[in-house]
Amino acid sequence: MNVRKNSVTIYNPIFGEIIPLDSVPDPGFSRKVFGEGLAIIPVNGDVYAPITGKVIHISPSQHSIAMITEEGFEVLLQLGLETEELAGKGFDILVKPGEKINASERLGTFNLAFIEERGKEIISVLVFPNLKEKGGLLSVRSFGEVRVGVELAHVSNKK
Repeated sequence: MNVRKNSVTIYNPIFGEIIPLDSVPDPGFSRKVFGEGLAIIPVNGDVYAPITGKVIHISPSQHSIAMITEEGFEVLLQLGLETEELAGKGFDILVKPGEKINASERLGTFNLAFIEERGKEIISVLVFPNLKEKGGLLSVRSFGEVRVGVELAHVSNKK
């Protein structure tokens, strides 16, 4: 039996320090309730597409962007923690649901100083909600400081 393996390259969406997901001070993310992934401590608020695919949802508060790759991997990028409480203030997302995106294409910005001044965490997370369901695997290339657009990880499956 020939098993075809899909693999998708994930690019760093935010310039900053890549840390393990279990280091995030939010139990939903650190316990991987929303899926396997990683976290980013941002240096600036420029946000870029981690994948080539399509935007499937943007939260009304603009703090999270859901995307899907052509291979069917779901990708959720959450900008900051508990930032939905800011009701969209401090966020400027340029894309809309249904739009096709290319890896490293600019998606928008979020204001780190504004978020911190309101007592919220700027740590952002990149998770893959359907990775387990697809029998998938996340391979992170490295942790530490990573520039935007650099190959960050791979997701793959055997289905």
